[in-house]
Amino acid sequence: MERPRGDGMDRIVIRPMEGLEELQACVRLQEEVWGEAFSEKVPVAILMVGRRLGGVTTGAFDAAGELVGFVFGLTGWEDGDPVHWSDMLAVRSHVRGQGLGLELKKEQRRELLERGVRKVQWTFDPMESRNAYLNFGKLGGVAREYRPNLYGTTGSVLHGELPTDRLVVTWELDSERVVDRLTGKREPPGRAGVEKLPRALDAAFDGDLPVPEAPPSTPGESEVVVTIPARFGPIRAERPEIALEWLDAVRESIVPLLERGYEVRELVPAGTISHYLLIR
Repeated sequence: MERPRGDGMDRIVIRPMEGLEELQACVRLQEEVWGEAFSEKVPVAILMVGRRLGGVTTGAFDAAGELVGFVFGLTGWEDGDPVHWSDMLAVRSHVRGQGLGLELKKEQRRELLERGVRKVQWTFDPMESRNAYLNFGKLGGVAREYRPNLYGTTGSVLHGELPTDRLVVTWELDSERVVDRLTGKREPPGRAGVEKLPRALDAAFDGDLPVPEAPPSTPGESEVVVTIPARFGPIRAERPEIALEWLDAVRESIVPLLERGYEVRELVPAGTISHYLLIR
């Protein structure tokens, strides 16, 4: 696949990674994004074998042939049906915010549908608004599972010392919801659509710093909002004690709702905060 760009690069090419040099470049990109000490990086051998056995090892290359992004995952079986676990998605810093992650996921979807795979799952940090908006708003995924401290301490500069809590996204590749989001037929809800909904977790402010504020009781309506900071990275780096408060509060809000039959459907940006929309 080739897609013209307007960001100073003549062209981005998205295709399966081939040969030892490209796979080694993928390992280096993992170290660049997550840090050299990242314990969960995928080595060349697994990148190679994963694709051979029905997985996806696909890269995005700029006009000079440099790897600027990739998506990787493995395909297996669950309850008799094929399912793909999308393990990693990364984009180099100088091309972020331009839709390349979305294009990599679209190419992943195309490859998997060609092989008869219709269900994809992956995890992401519930405190990362940008990733959440991609997963729910742009891709049409949903989340029905929350895993506390799933990976333990990874050594990544991105994760720091906080528990690695994760939401598990389910992406039904040929569902109406996914097709509507990818084609733009149905846009994600805006801020006005969630402003008046009951909150299982809200935010107060200490100056410009959002801090978690839990309501007296968890609402029981069919639609419920859980609030998170719009930019969690600076809080994690500068105020780790507040970051931990947020993570604990989000876990304590979302897990009981999922156990009661809700699922996470959307992430709605609202300035310095964002809102998860959960629907029962």
